[in-house]
Amino acid sequence: MKIARYFLVALAVVLIDQTSKVLVHTYMYEGQTISVLPGNEFARFGFKLHYLLNPGMAFGIRWESEFGKLALTLFRLVAMVGIGYYLFKMASKAHKGFLFCMGLILGGAVGNVIDSVFYGVIFNNALEGSPTPWFHGQVIDMLYFPLFEFQWPQWLPLLGGKDFLFFSPVFNIADSSIFIGVVLILIFQKRFFAEETQVTETPTTPATETPSDLSSASVSTPPES
Repeated sequence: MKIARYFLVALAVVLIDQTSKVLVHTYMYEGQTISVLPGNEFARFGFKLHYLLNPGMAFGIRWESEFGKLALTLFRLVAMVGIGYYLFKMASKAHKGFLFCMGLILGGAVGNVIDSVFYGVIFNNALEGSPTPWFHGQVIDMLYFPLFEFQWPQWLPLLGGKDFLFFSPVFNIADSSIFIGVVLILIFQKRFFAEETQVTETPTTPATETPSDLSSASVSTPPES
């Protein structure tokens, strides 16, 4: 079935995401930073791996309350099922590029759901004070791209003299997959959701008489003299 290819995209995202998280948890300690690509004169900090436990949402955004964490996990579960069902229903109707993007989004959603549901049990990283480790696991983030840092000019109101770091969030493969899928849909939305052109019927032309029709027509002859 053609639909299988898009679920395979989601499965590939899940496998890559979970493999990266298991490797980071196994070979790094929380808070550790490893420089992968050193910076240069254009990008001072380059690309780093930074082991961070995130109890909240994507890109390091946190939601500290215990009830909020449970609600977020349940929301992720519902969203995952909804995206999967939507992908299945639209498989024969939607643009292939749109379905590919939905596969990326589904894979990212499943990847973070696995963390939230199971990591509290598997890696014992549930939030402190959680009533149960199930559904309270923290998401493992590790991708860190601190591209450049500068200090705002002193004369600038409110921000003067403060340091600014771009790009500071720490995220994971699942977050990246969701982000890329959404951005591609926004960029190519005109192509993905182009309305089908309506083909107007060409007017039918009246049938022309054929020689056979003429031969069968009655011909008047002049009267005999």
